[in-house]
Amino acid sequence: MKLAAVPPGALCLGAGLCGALSFALLAASLGTDYWYLLRVDREGGNRSAGEAERLGSHSGLWRLCEGQNACIPLIDPFGIESWQVPTSLQHLICMHRAFVVLLPLSLILIVFGWICGIMGSLARSACFLQFTGCYFLLGALLTLSGTSIYICYSGAAFTETVRMFDQERFKHVHIAFGWSLALAWLSFGTEGLAGVLFLLAARQLQLKPNACSVSI
Repeated sequence: MKLAAVPPGALCLGAGLCGALSFALLAASLGTDYWYLLRVDREGGNRSAGEAERLGSHSGLWRLCEGQNACIPLIDPFGIESWQVPTSLQHLICMHRAFVVLLPLSLILIVFGWICGIMGSLARSACFLQFTGCYFLLGALLTLSGTSIYICYSGAAFTETVRMFDQERFKHVHIAFGWSLALAWLSFGTEGLAGVLFLLAARQLQLKPNACSVSI
């Protein structure tokens, strides 16, 4: 079935569902602690499985969980202690500030974009739907920027840690990104798809006369 044959109402419904799914995925991503995984080889130093698990850790945007111990908060990038970090590490603090602002901001934008989408679809306003589509694409760009900065931050932080300590300690250490980051990427995809569907719905309405003359 061609997209041109899909009614604007169905496109708006699909866009709304994508927006709701994007919000759920990003909210789950921000609230979980499996963005970054650090694992220690069991064979490294003839460690037992339990010891290797205790040495491993996983972290989210807000806290770090080491092994089976309780999670501890990460440094507040806007707190006083962040300004006491050496100058050579200030770029890490700047990246930390960037993604802890961009990702929650994107979550807020999804909510307002979803409301705008409902209003635009009820009013059948092509101009409003076009605005909503661009709005969702902007939110998707923020999500993409936040996740990309986090990936760069994680790599730079591990490199600095290896440089500051004995490199031999990290011989059996492996790092990876977890499913929390995967949820953020899925949120970016569904958020962008919602924007595209809203733009297609606006295009369908623009093909009708006086589509933009409807007011809310």
